[in-house]
Amino acid sequence: MDAVSQRVLEHLTEVEEAAEEVLSSKQQVVELDSRRNRNREALSALRTEDTEKVKVCFGNMFIKLPKLKTREMIQKDQEQLDKEINELRKGLKAKVNRLNELQGKPELRGYSLSPLSTEEIKAINSLFKR
Repeated sequence: MDAVSQRVLEHLTEVEEAAEEVLSSKQQVVELDSRRNRNREALSALRTEDTEKVKVCFGNMFIKLPKLKTREMIQKDQEQLDKEINELRKGLKAKVNRLNELQGKPELRGYSLSPLSTEEIKAINSLFKR
């Protein structure tokens, strides 16, 4: 193989690896979001449950735990999932930009925008109320 063919092959390999990283990150976000939705369903079910202890499935066994402890565990898991999803989404932006760069496409405009925080929204609302 000559040098030009070798360079083209290396470039295509690099593009393919970058695309695979983007797809992998997207799949992880989907899986974590699915888990977050199941937790949301469990929290909703706990609200309607009127017993003090509930059965919780850990792996392949059920354990009876206090309802409050169970709710705390699920909420901590929700917080962790939210954190992981946000980190993956931030990393995904960089990976997509890298893939576009490798493919010779322009960088996506407005893709790196982030929503206003709660504090920023409150500050803006207080300015408009004056």
